[in-house]
Amino acid sequence: MLIVRRFVRLVALVAVPTFASGLGSSGASAAPPDTGCHLQSARGAIQHVIEIQFDNFHFTRDNPNVPSDLEQTPNLLNFITGNGTMLTNQHTPLISHTAVDILTTLTGVYPDRHGMNVGNSYGFFRKNGSVGFNSSFAYWTDKSADGAYNLVTPEGKNAPAPWVPFTRAGCNVGGVATANIELERLANIATVFGSSSPEAQEASTNPDQANADFIGIAVHCAQGAALCGGSNGRADVLPSEPGAYTGFNGLFGHKYVAQQLGGIADLSGNVMSGFPGFGGISASQSLGYVAALQEHGVPVTYAYIADAHDDHVNGRAFGPGEAGYVAQLQAYDRSFGQFFTRLAATGINQGNTLFVFTSDEGDHFVGGAPTPASCDGITTPCAYSKIGEIDANLKGLMASEANVTTAFAIHFDDAPSVHIVGNPAPDAAVTRTFEHGAAGLYDPSNAVTGQRTPLTQRLADPVELKNLHMVTTGDPARTPTFVLFGNPDYFIHTFGFNAGCAFASCFNEDPGFAWNHGSFNPETVTTWLGLVGPGVRNEGITGTVWSDHTDVRPTLLALTGLPDDYATQGRVLFEVLHEDGLPVSLRQHLGTLQDLAAVYKQLNAPVGLFGLETLKVSTTALEGDVGTYASLESQLQALGDDRDAVAGQMSAALNAAAGGQAINENQAKDLIGEGQALLARVTLLAGS
Repeated sequence: MLIVRRFVRLVALVAVPTFASGLGSSGASAAPPDTGCHLQSARGAIQHVIEIQFDNFHFTRDNPNVPSDLEQTPNLLNFITGNGTMLTNQHTPLISHTAVDILTTLTGVYPDRHGMNVGNSYGFFRKNGSVGFNSSFAYWTDKSADGAYNLVTPEGKNAPAPWVPFTRAGCNVGGVATANIELERLANIATVFGSSSPEAQEASTNPDQANADFIGIAVHCAQGAALCGGSNGRADVLPSEPGAYTGFNGLFGHKYVAQQLGGIADLSGNVMSGFPGFGGISASQSLGYVAALQEHGVPVTYAYIADAHDDHVNGRAFGPGEAGYVAQLQAYDRSFGQFFTRLAATGINQGNTLFVFTSDEGDHFVGGAPTPASCDGITTPCAYSKIGEIDANLKGLMASEANVTTAFAIHFDDAPSVHIVGNPAPDAAVTRTFEHGAAGLYDPSNAVTGQRTPLTQRLADPVELKNLHMVTTGDPARTPTFVLFGNPDYFIHTFGFNAGCAFASCFNEDPGFAWNHGSFNPETVTTWLGLVGPGVRNEGITGTVWSDHTDVRPTLLALTGLPDDYATQGRVLFEVLHEDGLPVSLRQHLGTLQDLAAVYKQLNAPVGLFGLETLKVSTTALEGDVGTYASLESQLQALGDDRDAVAGQMSAALNAAAGGQAINENQAKDLIGEGQALLARVTLLAGS
């Protein structure tokens, strides 16, 4: 089923801290504080927070002659590099898709802790062994079709919500098209408004209007906030929030938010009559919402902006440098110029606002060479005769190329999760036969290159998925039989244009989509992070810090001085923060902590060295005979257990130091040595 939105020693060195100190620069200027919002940044410098996550917006060039997305958006790029730091060695979790990546950014934890273990949708085994599917996009407290929370912790509870530290501090929090912090689909309307409410009735009788009225926009208010206190406010219910969460209200939907704000327009002044939709929400529209919210007592806002490389009107993909692509980037650039000017006019600027910008993931462009070959998209538009990801029918390929007709279902993707009906054990004959067959699949003639091309690049069963933080113990039914990480030219499905296909007829180039992601290839899992505001150093562009999406949350909270109710799996990016704002515990051990952080990320991040090397070993195991499989699976499990123990201690030390607690220098160095030894072990096993 396809649901698309295109879009062993465990001795802690120190206790896990909360970040109550805040970090700031001595030169930051502060606007008069909001009387209700009490962020705890150093010297009270941060009065606003604006976090914006793009869909597939690139820092690196997809064609060496064509400027990248950010290069063609100088109003944004120059704002970041001129006032803060652009980190170009930022990474995603696995698999690299919109829902997983945004939720990891919001929470600071990997899929094993927030529950979205695959992509924009996920499969689950029913008790009778059949397979069901659920969208990853649902309101925060929604439940999956299998009865568990959609966003579920390892203990089976609803994952903690990202707005809670801010609303507890008296700050209203806005959500604009950002995954799962506002209503995502019509079924969510009854969750918030009640099944017999007028809003639920509208969803039933006039779904298009209900989408415009109630989906995609929300405000989570502080206790007693007037903004959510009228008849349109609804209880903001979080059933499993640590420390409880009662007495808070929210506004849900454009209809009610716009009424409170006196109408909302895009940045060109075009009044929006309703939410424009997730797939094509432009920079002008999304930033128009953010500006309006910030101007009307919502000092913390999260927003999403749709990609610029798709023609959302005509349903096709652009290639790098095509005229339509360049025009959309020009519109995005114009919007950011308008956005920063408008904010500055109301006193919201880099002196009192923390800005966070990032992209959910990168992409692999699937297409041939442009015409003319020297085109740059700026002075000479590019054109493409070959463009579009290659659809591959896995059911037909398994039957024709591998002689396997076992019943199965998949999450459609470049890296599909495979669920064999009946949920057989990992070492069952039916599982092993299927994995052997999947390992050898190929395309006789790649539509772009014309070459015979292997379809499968990596395989991971539950042992390796755990190492990659992709096993959700709070809902074991979500764990697939295995995940097939495919060649990034291909989008893998099981039905459609070529049902009943065999061999070459199982492949078809689809010009509607040309920007593929999901797998582990560097151009997909490597992205960027821009930080601007009090406490952030002006480093311009740097690729020296290896970071991933889990690091955004702890860095944001460290700068604003607020605590979370849980320990994240990321770490504070202290390398790009002003040293005079760092706690003494960090400054005294800065060199050691930098080394510790570097090893920690390579050990614990899904696309760090440990994850990528164990994924190689897993592939060899699943391709191999009985003896090879048993031996390598055992070694992978042992490596994973050792990694979890060492990484847990590293995380505790890094978080504690960022929170002002002293660390033991010698023990930290011992951990670095243990981590390096683990990386050497896995590299040797992988044969790298």
